[in-house]
Amino acid sequence: MAAVELILLQRVEKLGQMGDVVKVKPGYARNFLLPQKKAIRANKGNLATFEAQRAQLEAQNIKRREEAERVAERMQGLAVVIIRQAGESGSLYGSVSSRDIADMCIEAGLTINRSQVVLDSPIKTLGLTTVRIVLHPEVDMPVVVNVARSAEEAEKQGRGERVVGEAEEAIELESDLAFFDPNSVPRDDDDA
Repeated sequence: MAAVELILLQRVEKLGQMGDVVKVKPGYARNFLLPQKKAIRANKGNLATFEAQRAQLEAQNIKRREEAERVAERMQGLAVVIIRQAGESGSLYGSVSSRDIADMCIEAGLTINRSQVVLDSPIKTLGLTTVRIVLHPEVDMPVVVNVARSAEEAEKQGRGERVVGEAEEAIELESDLAFFDPNSVPRDDDDA
């Protein structure tokens, strides 16, 4: 398949800046860039229209970027707590998705949608995970996601204490104590 030429209307990560003419696969153009209004087809008419509106588009982009930077500054250090059921090893019985993170960020006062949450893979274990929130194509902010079984456990994790494996260590200690019986240890004087 032949590549499709597009003019980017905003910065697209790993592709280019506003105004760049790029070649992409037809499916990427048809299913993502064009419907999301991130690009227009590169032809003589659209190129002339874009050049005529370029200053206005760049001014709008700068304004939106500044707003996003103010929000990122105000919400710096945001941490959200998500309570989930998990096994003793710390594996969740489900997973934490971008929708869950977006919902908790909204509760914390950051208005975003789930498409702004950059999550390489769903979170499937207890603990602290740093997730990237894209507020603008040029502005993103880190959010710490604290996944725990209870609010108390979340507080411990927030302080840096290890909670996963505590139950296993207690069981291991009990079995070690039960196995060790001081009366059954042979002494050197028993041989003589």
